[in-house]
Amino acid sequence: MNPRTPTAAPLLLALALALLGSGCTGGVEGTPGAVGVRDPYFPGLGNGGYDVTHYGLKLDVDPAAGRLRGTATITARATQHLSAFHLDLAGLDVQSATVEGEPAAVNRAGKELTIRPDASVDDRMREGRTFTTVVRYSGSPKTVTDADGEEEGWLRTADGSVALGEPTGSMAWFPGNHHPGDKAAYDIEVTVPDPLKAISNGQLVARRTEGGRTAYHWRTTEPMASYLATVAVGRFTTEQARTPDGIRLFTAVDPASAAASEDVLAEIPAVLAWSRARFGPYPFTSAGAIVERAGDSTYALETQNRPVFPGPPDTGLLVHELAHQWFGNSVTPKTWRDMWLNEGFATYAEWLWAADHDGVPVGESFDEAYEDDANWAFPPASPPAALDLSDPPVYGRGAMVVHRIRLAIDDDRAFFALVRGWTEKYRHANASTDDFTAYVEEKTGQDLTGLWDAWLYGGSRPAREG
Repeated sequence: MNPRTPTAAPLLLALALALLGSGCTGGVEGTPGAVGVRDPYFPGLGNGGYDVTHYGLKLDVDPAAGRLRGTATITARATQHLSAFHLDLAGLDVQSATVEGEPAAVNRAGKELTIRPDASVDDRMREGRTFTTVVRYSGSPKTVTDADGEEEGWLRTADGSVALGEPTGSMAWFPGNHHPGDKAAYDIEVTVPDPLKAISNGQLVARRTEGGRTAYHWRTTEPMASYLATVAVGRFTTEQARTPDGIRLFTAVDPASAAASEDVLAEIPAVLAWSRARFGPYPFTSAGAIVERAGDSTYALETQNRPVFPGPPDTGLLVHELAHQWFGNSVTPKTWRDMWLNEGFATYAEWLWAADHDGVPVGESFDEAYEDDANWAFPPASPPAALDLSDPPVYGRGAMVVHRIRLAIDDDRAFFALVRGWTEKYRHANASTDDFTAYVEEKTGQDLTGLWDAWLYGGSRPAREG
């Protein structure tokens, strides 16, 4: 067989294909950002190719109809030359999107939005450049059922709604990069019909009323993971104050829970002062709480600045959720596999409080956790699946790991200096289990391989001593 000699037509076709492949398509050059960041439990969560620095969310909420209209203004820095990028959004309808003020193409596939910018903004999509995306959307936000059966997302309440986002529910009410590894500042403006109020994270910077509806503008200047963002709409009784060291306090309480919550909420300044002495400076400029009525949700959540409680909390629960402001909210896990760093330290904070205020030695709390078979179902640093992320080993055995470190150091002053150093080193950042174990060994000068193998990663209950 004689080889065929190339003709002009195939050569022209090859040239055309090469030009198309190089980006001469009428769109932005570069490559698409990744779909998902390969989280061990939620591989499709989050997106690659950019880092969000600020969310500006404007929501108009109609509680009676269970609907909202939203505009999300997302400012991000490209980490590669982007031809397209993804946003996570569940269940809402997108009306339009722009990038740098120019209309952008939008494709929808399940919970993924693909945004394809116009070629005219190519320069803004290059690595290291900052670009702004505006998405307009509307619909009835969804309640999401977790793998473990808990409900999150946008929850209807007796007189309004509350948004709870851990681990994936925040995508039910705004588009974004919904992985804890991408933290950002927020401005959240929520308009609701009077006499309802809208409570969110950070500080209330503006409020305006027009035509029987009031817009509440909340601002969070410190970085926040999207799962910690919240909006609570209802007939709240609100109070504002300041702690002696200047932290702004804002509490919002459903009237049905007000009387039973009063004494516990009055402890917030004392709990913050006690926590500061053990964990380091409070990492935010505002604090407080949102207390719904019993039954509006089935669990408390450490939403940034002001945790949400499903009815009046007791002091132990308040201590736990406020400790999360250091462990989880300021020092945020790199992936959901690192969740024990949140819950183990928050549970240990409860043990410390009980020792200081209720006469229950930490060793006694440790022994109780040690004897609880539920804490030995799996290693805290390696939950088997997403449905196990909120199971007892992440909490109780996680707290046991913290206490074993304390015993290994055998010096309380050095131990609490270690904890304060951890919250300082990773303040407003993300940290993994590997970051933590390396930090502890560096600061203590000890090889703690045996401790990690037995208590953090071990598959069986180790001996209490040794």
